[in-house]
Amino acid sequence: MTRRREKASAPSNSRRAAREFAFRVLFESERGQVPLQEALNRARLNMAHGDDTYPELGDEAVDFARDLLGAQTARRAEVDSLLTRTIRGWTFEQMAQTDLNVLRLATAEMLRGEDPHPPIIESFVRVARKFGGEDSGRFVNGVLSGVSRTIEEQGALPLPGPDGSGDDA
Repeated sequence: MTRRREKASAPSNSRRAAREFAFRVLFESERGQVPLQEALNRARLNMAHGDDTYPELGDEAVDFARDLLGAQTARRAEVDSLLTRTIRGWTFEQMAQTDLNVLRLATAEMLRGEDPHPPIIESFVRVARKFGGEDSGRFVNGVLSGVSRTIEEQGALPLPGPDGSGDDA
């Protein structure tokens, strides 16, 4: 087997794939009015059984996706407040659910402060283009650029870790 085929058949541990997986789980949870953990378990089960709806992810990517979903849940009020202050002329009710979920996950990840904002924005713009409407990519890019500026100006605090400290590890 060639290296390219070996790489293609190996589970992905990329953050880009994990972000898309997290988006799809959140979307299924919100749309289907299913608890987030149930949607995550269902997606992981489908992935494990070879359902090609979900890309095969390695343990590292699944952990990252789970952490990202947890971050957006833990800081939902802060995320929504930041988005509300950034988005001009739109309410959450007027927005496509796809765009809103992309924005929530990306904002939660940026608030964590673990990675630089540009690659996060780029990944989520790709998700918006793939799953959203014709103008979703531009809309998401504009909003996330504003969110990034606000976070950098205000010096938002990272998510508290399991022990209550500012450390996520």
